[in-house]
Amino acid sequence: MKSVTVVALLFFLIFTVPASAQAPPDPFRAEIDALTAQDRSQPPPHGGVVFVGSSSIRLWTTLRDDFPGVPVINRGFGGSTIADSTRYADRIILPYEPKLVVLYAGDNDIAMGHSSEQVVTDFKAFIARVRRDLPRVAIAFVSLKPSVARAALWPQMRAANAGIERWSKQQRDVVYVDAASRMLDPNGQPRPELLREDGLHMNPAGYAIWIEALKPVLLRYRFAAR
Repeated sequence: MKSVTVVALLFFLIFTVPASAQAPPDPFRAEIDALTAQDRSQPPPHGGVVFVGSSSIRLWTTLRDDFPGVPVINRGFGGSTIADSTRYADRIILPYEPKLVVLYAGDNDIAMGHSSEQVVTDFKAFIARVRRDLPRVAIAFVSLKPSVARAALWPQMRAANAGIERWSKQQRDVVYVDAASRMLDPNGQPRPELLREDGLHMNPAGYAIWIEALKPVLLRYRFAAR
C-alpha cells in the first residue's frame, strides 16, 4: 500500500508541478538578453576579438580605449563561471565569428567550491563548444588573479592556472596568458594596490597589467593596437 502511495505522489509531482518550478533557473538570462538586444540595435563587428567571462571582464569599461584600433567586443556578465560562458556561447560568442576569444573565468568557480581539476575540465569543455562551430578560432585564457578577498583560495587558483597552462601548451592556438605572477608581491601575496576597495575586483592599475600581458597575444593574431 505504501509503495502505491509513493508512486501516486511521484505521478502528481511530475504532471502537476509547473515546468518552471521543476527546472533550475536560467542564470544571467536577463543580462544575456540585454546583450543580444544591444547586438540587434548596434551590430558588433565580425572577425574581431571577443572578451568573455565573469565580472572582471564585465567591469572592464575602458576595453576599447585600452586596445585602440582593435575590434573588441565585451561580453562579460555577472559573477559567471566557465560553464556559464560555455552555456551562452551560441548567443554571445559564435554569432560574431571572432578571430580570437579572450576568456577570464574560474575565479568564481573556485569560490563556489569547485576543484582546480574541475576548472581545467570546464575550460576544455569551453574550448570544445566554441570550436565545434568555429574550428579555427584562437582562444586565450587570462590566468586566475590573486586577490585580497580570496587570498585563502589562491593555492587552488594557482593549481588551476598551472593545469590550464600545461594543457594549453599542447593545443593549437590556445594561449595561457600569465598576468597573475605580476599581481603578486615579492612574498607571493596579492597586491592590494591593484584592487578596488572590495579587495576582489581590479582598479586601473590591475587592468594595466592585463593590457601588457595581452598585447603580445593580440599581435600574434595580427591585432595591433595603435
